[in-house]
Amino acid sequence: MSTTLFDAKPYDEKRAKRRQVIVSAIIATVLILGFFGWWFRHWPEEHKVDQFFTALEQKNYEQAYSVWMNDADWKQHTDRHPKYQYGQFYLDWGPGGEWGLVKSHHIEGSASPKGASSGVVVVVTVNDRTEKARIWVEKSDKTLSFSPF
Repeated sequence: MSTTLFDAKPYDEKRAKRRQVIVSAIIATVLILGFFGWWFRHWPEEHKVDQFFTALEQKNYEQAYSVWMNDADWKQHTDRHPKYQYGQFYLDWGPGGEWGLVKSHHIEGSASPKGASSGVVVVVTVNDRTEKARIWVEKSDKTLSFSPF
């Protein structure tokens, strides 16, 4: 036995309205999640730089170096970091460094430069100076370095 148009169920306005609300809610949720995913896409790198500058503010240069190298046990194996040893780091970031004593910092933002998919540049205002610090964060190992950009 076949069903014809005359045998169709009557139009249920409440059901149609409910379905429209559910579909709209799903679309809105996906758009909002997509926006926040995009907006916070570099949050781990920005957080790492924030940890670094917080350690500098506290004058905890050894902790700042461990964040820079992403190596909490760097003192146990100083030979693993021959390119940027703690002494040079202290000259660059200690009280006599380019930024002096770091008393305040503010993460301004971050970007992945074109052609540089391996890392992120995080821009930081240090001590309310107009010149910004630009820190490169390598995505693969979360080590910090001076930005090439």
